[in-house]
Amino acid sequence: MEEIRAGIAMGNENFMAAVQRGDAAGVAACYTRDAQVLPPNGLPLTGTENIAAFFQGMMNIGVKDAKLESQHIESQGDLAVEVGQYTLTIQPEGAPVITDVGKYVVVWKNDEGTWKLHIDIFNTNAPAQ
Repeated sequence: MEEIRAGIAMGNENFMAAVQRGDAAGVAACYTRDAQVLPPNGLPLTGTENIAAFFQGMMNIGVKDAKLESQHIESQGDLAVEVGQYTLTIQPEGAPVITDVGKYVVVWKNDEGTWKLHIDIFNTNAPAQ
C-alpha cells in the first residue's frame, strides 16, 4: 500500500507543478488517455485533449496554484480511490485573489507502472449562490 500511496503522491506533485507552470498539457499528462473529468456545473470530459482544453480554460480565468491534500486512499489491484481536499488560488486579471477550497474523489489507474488519474470529480465547499 505504501508504494501505491507514493505513486499517487507523485501524481499529485506532478499535477500541482503543472498548474503552477501554467501547463495545461502537463496537467492532462497526469491522466490516463481515456480519463474522465466530471467538473461541477459542467458535462463530463473524456480524453486528455478535452482535459487539457478544460484546464487551459481554468488557467485563462486565473488559476495559478493548486494544492492537493490526500485524506484517504483505498486500492484494489490496478485501481485506487483517493479522497482529498483541494485549495485553488485564482488571480483574475485586475481583480483580487480568490481562494477556493473544496473536495475531490479520484479513481487512479496504474498505467504501465505509473499511477494516473482515471476518473476525477471535484466541487467547492463554498455555498451555492
